[in-house]
Amino acid sequence: MKLFYAPGACSLSPHIVACEAGLNLELCQVDLKAKTTESGGDYTQVNPKGYVPALQLEGGEVLTEGPAIVQFLAEQRPDKKLAPEYGTLPHYRMLEWLNYISTEVHKSFVPLFWNGSEDEKARASQAVSKRFQFVEDSLSGDYLLGDDFSVADAYLFTVYSWCAKVDVDTGGWPKLAAFAERMAQRPGVQKAMQAEGLI
Repeated sequence: MKLFYAPGACSLSPHIVACEAGLNLELCQVDLKAKTTESGGDYTQVNPKGYVPALQLEGGEVLTEGPAIVQFLAEQRPDKKLAPEYGTLPHYRMLEWLNYISTEVHKSFVPLFWNGSEDEKARASQAVSKRFQFVEDSLSGDYLLGDDFSVADAYLFTVYSWCAKVDVDTGGWPKLAAFAERMAQRPGVQKAMQAEGLI
């Protein structure tokens, strides 16, 4: 399988999950502005949406959207228990978090990364802070689902790391800070970040 990624982008989440699962992925870096792969190919031929991540499967099919990819990767190695058992309430709690991070937290960053006006950036920063405050208030264990790591934590860690890049003040979120430090120590996280040149 081949993961199309950009260093530190939301594609870091499935990269972390693959490392946690012990799956060896071929990596292909994407220039998101030019929409080209590291070999100079047209990335929109891989993913017409033009953004990462995209996961090319062994048969050539391409799976897109981070929340779908992380679940797919987790299911390749069920013994690693990276997602709660299908049909259980914890499984749906994981989906609830993946959707919240995707639609509320992740999307709130867009004006901060893609040349929004000063007003748009101010509103986006407030939205990001409000969304993370909800996460801070919700954390009651080491991870989003309590004591057990899940693929949702990889996604949360990834988007939380963006705060430092766009000057979002994280000082009021001690539980999130502890979560991020805990995540940063996980071997799968370190392996993915090293491969992307982030540490």
